[in-house]
Amino acid sequence: MKYDVVIIGAGQAGLSMGYFLKKSNLSFLLLDKSASIGESWKERYDSLTLFTPRSNSSLPGFKLDGIEKIYPTKDEMAEYLSTYTTKFSLPVKHNTAVYGLTKLDDTFKIMTNQGEFLAQNVVIATGPFQNPQIPQFSKTLSEDILQMHSSEYKNPKQLKNGSVLVVGGGNSGAQIAVELSKERDVYLSVGHKMRFIPMDIGNKSVFWYLDKLGLYRANVNSVIGRLVKKQSDPIFGFELKLLLKNGTIKLKPRTTSMENDAFKFEDGTKLKVENVIWSTGFKSDYSWIDISNVIDQNGFPFQERGVTPVKGLFFLGLPWQYSRGSALIQGVGFDAEYLFNYMIEQ
Repeated sequence: MKYDVVIIGAGQAGLSMGYFLKKSNLSFLLLDKSASIGESWKERYDSLTLFTPRSNSSLPGFKLDGIEKIYPTKDEMAEYLSTYTTKFSLPVKHNTAVYGLTKLDDTFKIMTNQGEFLAQNVVIATGPFQNPQIPQFSKTLSEDILQMHSSEYKNPKQLKNGSVLVVGGGNSGAQIAVELSKERDVYLSVGHKMRFIPMDIGNKSVFWYLDKLGLYRANVNSVIGRLVKKQSDPIFGFELKLLLKNGTIKLKPRTTSMENDAFKFEDGTKLKVENVIWSTGFKSDYSWIDISNVIDQNGFPFQERGVTPVKGLFFLGLPWQYSRGSALIQGVGFDAEYLFNYMIEQ
């Protein structure tokens, strides 16, 4: 069978696309390597709470239950995505890992561990969190020091006794550092100046204000969008800021190398710890795409608002695909609707 659309990935991006396709007469299928919907959320660390409130954490057509200004947990999001899939009867084929994508004439061929699938259109919705990005010098670290990427971290019980260095100053690194500081010495290594903004102002989420000011949906090519994109992401909330101020968590500059199992920092100082958590982000892997003019020399897709130079091939769920909100749960719905309308008009 040749589908009108095959969506690769059944996370929030893929499900959003499925929601709009369900409104059409197009045949479509979602392929996902996981065993169940929401699995990637379930695998995150136990204490993970979103920094967007419920009012900004819903997909198209179905609100996340609960008090809108309360921040959902990762398990609530996993359950919500599962319910969303069932509610709209979205066709998902699980345990299906894609390892190849080619195009011949007007037909895409998707190669998977479950066989081949043919499609007129393909939406790649695998998201930005694919392969952990860890510095090469981590390989020189002694086995006496426990190291893991933040995607492997679940709770403090995983760690050895003793101090811990969290490398990376994003919101995940901030939440993990705060959690660990309750029972051990914590050092946080960050290569840029951190900016902190409140979760709420008055009785409204900061995202309500960001939306009203035009920052949330400012497109990547606008003056506002370009200015926002140049800045590092802010840390939401002031808990980490207070712990840094009172010395509970000790701030270190960028980690640059290792020397005799001591971490070396940009200012020349060194530190020995029993544990290190690399909260250093992820890198995308599109090596399985065997189609010209799709991926640039740096590994990023050629795309404008998700539309590639290859007819019928689209991306969804990329950071700054169109706006700051593109990487967030609610924002991916806006991008999905745009791609759906574009696809229908072709």
